[in-house]
Amino acid sequence: MDKAPALPARCPVRVPLATAPLGLLGSLRAGRRNVLELIPEIATHAPILSGRTGRRWHMVMDPEALHRVLRENVDAYPKSLATRLILEPAIGDSLFVAEGAHWRWQRRTAAPAFAQRHVAALGPVMTAAAQRAAERVAAAGPRAINLFDEMVATTFEVISDVTLAGTGAGADRTPFDRAAVHRAIDAYIAGTARLSLLDLLGLPGWVPRPGRLFGGQGIKAMQHMADAAIERRRAAGPSPLPDLLDLLLAGEDPETRRRMSTSELRDNLLTFIVAGHETTALTLAWALYLCAFDPAEQERARDEARAVLHSRAATAADLPALPICRALIEETLRLYPPAAFLSRSATTEDRLCGREVRRGDTVILPIYALHRHHAYWPDPDRFHPDRFLGPRPARYTWLPFGDGPRICIGAQFALQEAVIILATLLARFRFTALPGRDPKPVMILTLRPEGGVWLTAEPV
Repeated sequence: MDKAPALPARCPVRVPLATAPLGLLGSLRAGRRNVLELIPEIATHAPILSGRTGRRWHMVMDPEALHRVLRENVDAYPKSLATRLILEPAIGDSLFVAEGAHWRWQRRTAAPAFAQRHVAALGPVMTAAAQRAAERVAAAGPRAINLFDEMVATTFEVISDVTLAGTGAGADRTPFDRAAVHRAIDAYIAGTARLSLLDLLGLPGWVPRPGRLFGGQGIKAMQHMADAAIERRRAAGPSPLPDLLDLLLAGEDPETRRRMSTSELRDNLLTFIVAGHETTALTLAWALYLCAFDPAEQERARDEARAVLHSRAATAADLPALPICRALIEETLRLYPPAAFLSRSATTEDRLCGREVRRGDTVILPIYALHRHHAYWPDPDRFHPDRFLGPRPARYTWLPFGDGPRICIGAQFALQEAVIILATLLARFRFTALPGRDPKPVMILTLRPEGGVWLTAEPV
């Protein structure tokens, strides 16, 4: 497959988008290797692209069309069959996967747990995790460390403490082991989450995908552990300081008075545990890579962090005084959005950008291409946090959390956590890249830095 021409050295690593038609088998190879390689380079210039690879598809980059898909006509564009087949074995019919009325009642039930007052109240958990991360980085000494692994450990501590802290009498600490969770995620991606030829051909969901018939034992073990934790918490009662599980157990749909069953609680809890720490860890790892890539931007963010924090860890109350650190996180989310490629299935006829969309067509939202689109972002492959220090980007040009009624329920939680941890680390360390060890952006389920983010951390 032809690749895009090499970029100037001042641009951080990016995915080589396709410059020639891939065909069915080429699409399968690209999708299994790196989903983002399915995106044509021209998608960073065009408002919409259409084609057929087994099934008709439309790739949408136009803000008005994205508004229609994500907000105006959202019920006509549920998650695609391929997305559901990949995710349902792991997280069931949870908030992330469910559609229609089943999604709406779950969202109404879970929303109070992510209210701003609860997110702010979780700040001390994030501060404590940031402090421990700084101590581990300091203890590593002058040798290079994989900051992706370190950020996974840090965000797992946060999500563990806010979902299953179990501080009440008789309650247990989280039964989830970080290494076991990541082994389960990695095994699931390798054995179950990759694109199937049958997905590209548009075959119905009841046709077995051979690559997904086995595997997932680690996910099943996590499900059993979650079920046991929920039942223990039901028996023990809520904690004096409620965690997310307490809030979900107490949650009730204000319209129907329905509460979540054990299986519904488990599926949503696993969604929050897996997605809640993986996506934020990715954001922080990519942010630290970008800091090492651009020492001047790193120094500017460090000056801000040190002026606010001095020698302590950041808190939620510090966020208004850390606009540069937040802008750095937001620019990271532009360049390396964890959910960089979304797909929907049209359930009714529609028109997008004047183009006919038929029932059954796949509608692709290539967030990676949208965030690097030349019509919306000057010099789009450049790392430039100042984009987020002035007026906000135009609506539907920056969508790391989606938009509309299905916008990520944990968006504010993730931003608060990321800024707290990043500011704490930048105030204490200067991060430097290792020559020849640039990470490679590869997406299967999320946009990961293949090879890790290897940096040295010098105390300042």
